[in-house]
Amino acid sequence: MSRETIETVTRSRAITATAVLQQLVDLRAYPYRHLAVVVYATGGDSISQALAAVEHLSHIGWELINVTPVGSSSKLHAFLRRR
Repeated sequence: MSRETIETVTRSRAITATAVLQQLVDLRAYPYRHLAVVVYATGGDSISQALAAVEHLSHIGWELINVTPVGSSSKLHAFLRRR
């Protein structure tokens, strides 16, 4: 995603870990119960970024369901649900 907004996040049902960690999108307006956090990194950095984003979102009512690599080793998805 180039510039993430609540509209683009709602349409794709995904947000980058960078946008979460930099608080670029206010997810209070997100209308769905499930969300994917996408991480573009390699090795241990991807897990660190994913878990940092999950930790941040856990403070505002989201819980981790699963983390999985998608496509290539440099792309990771963390799937969350709103409590």
